[in-house]
Amino acid sequence: MRNRTLFVRKRTINKQYQNYIYLYISVLRLWHIFCYEVFIMRYIYFIALTLLSLGQLKAQDTLRLTLDEAVGLARKQSPQAVAARHQYRAAYWNWRSFKADYLPSLTFSSGSQLNRAISPITLPDGTDSFVQRNQLLNDGALTINQNIALLGGSVFVKSGLQRLDIFSEKQKSFNSTPVVIGYSQNLFGYNYLKWNKRIEPVRYEAAKKQYVEMLELTASAAAMKFFQLATAQSNLRSANYNYANADTLFRYAKGRYEIGTITENEMLQLEINYLSEQTNRLNARIEMDDRIQDLRSFLGITDNVEIVVDVSESVPDFTVPVNEALQLALQNSPDIEQLALQKLQSESAVAYAKSSRGFKADLYMQFGLSQTDNHFNNVYRNPLNQQLVSLGIRIPILDWGVGRGRVEVAKSNLEKVKIDIAQAQTDFEANVIKLVKQFNLQADKVAIAKKTSERAARRNDVAYRLYLLGKSTVLDLNAAIAEKDRSQRDYIRELQNYWGLYYGLRSITGWDFENNRPILNEPIN
Repeated sequence: MRNRTLFVRKRTINKQYQNYIYLYISVLRLWHIFCYEVFIMRYIYFIALTLLSLGQLKAQDTLRLTLDEAVGLARKQSPQAVAARHQYRAAYWNWRSFKADYLPSLTFSSGSQLNRAISPITLPDGTDSFVQRNQLLNDGALTINQNIALLGGSVFVKSGLQRLDIFSEKQKSFNSTPVVIGYSQNLFGYNYLKWNKRIEPVRYEAAKKQYVEMLELTASAAAMKFFQLATAQSNLRSANYNYANADTLFRYAKGRYEIGTITENEMLQLEINYLSEQTNRLNARIEMDDRIQDLRSFLGITDNVEIVVDVSESVPDFTVPVNEALQLALQNSPDIEQLALQKLQSESAVAYAKSSRGFKADLYMQFGLSQTDNHFNNVYRNPLNQQLVSLGIRIPILDWGVGRGRVEVAKSNLEKVKIDIAQAQTDFEANVIKLVKQFNLQADKVAIAKKTSERAARRNDVAYRLYLLGKSTVLDLNAAIAEKDRSQRDYIRELQNYWGLYYGLRSITGWDFENNRPILNEPIN
């Protein structure tokens, strides 16, 4: 009897345990269903926030831009590109003007002079008397002038005619110079024609290379602003996503706190996270608006459009040989031309100082034909020869060392420029080598940053689910969220660094390494 009683009691206890187990399994199933629904609602809420943010932009037109499209707009219509084109156009016309100095020039000159006055004259007997003048002098001349760079002088051929009308005596007369040939030169002075012939080609070549460089630097700046907007857009997406998560977790925490499964400290921490994410959303929206305005202004877009950038995750993967890039930079960089221009200008300053110091002589020669008559029909008959030779000299005897001092100053400046040029060229070569090495490593850094961003996003999802299951803390969840956001920003920054190095390398070498060809831009006339 006693054994039967024990058996019945044992069956009752086992049945109670089974009921507890069934109840636990039911609660666990309901818990998983709740977690799944919360997980789904989190994404629905995130999508709703994103659609709401986009819905606020309906009042504006949206312009979607890829990096290539943004760079194309920057090269075409940005204020920097327009300024570069005008600067190059000015250099082009300066070059044209320089070349015109060495071509023959044809000039027509004319003048009229009316004189009605009482003027003193000296009579043949040596006495002075006042006479009334009432006359008109008209003249015209055609002159062909040619500069000679080798000698620094100019030769000219001239033909002219003058007419004098004396109204008081009703007389007229003509003076003709059918042909006059002349030459003028400073014999020992500064030959600006020779020095300009050496300096101006270098200046124009530097302007052409600088135009190519400026367009590539404009592209680099456009890429930087493009990725700044991409970062702002990514931050806004992350802020909306994090806000949806924080809202869900806070609602969930309040329920758990009411039944006593979490502490007040943990619930308050989740509430702080919720409020912080609200602030982050507002700050992210402000930052994105600022970046849109910045990019819109840089690209020269005057319409009030909302810009959305599409970031391509692929980058060109090629390696740039260091020696080849260095050789191309020495050939195509405007910096090298500017250094050569500085040296030529310093040498020209020395030549000018020397020419201003010593013996000087000015030579002027003119040979031609001339005739005068009261009738126009006779003014070109039997012209008479005329010659004019003028030679003036100036010899400094005592200047207390002023001329020598100017020469020594010019020489010292030249030596300083040579030292500066040597140092600048060394720094230039080191900068090119550094730039090439950084670019060759940047594609790998982009790939690593992309993989890190993907893993951080995956870890964030896992940390969220673990927290819902009660298997992790709020600190672990916050660390996962921060790492996700940071890795995404780091990935976009590495993309920005890649394209900055890409266009920087093109600007300094004038070469398109991706397609293995020189960078050509539209001609400007």
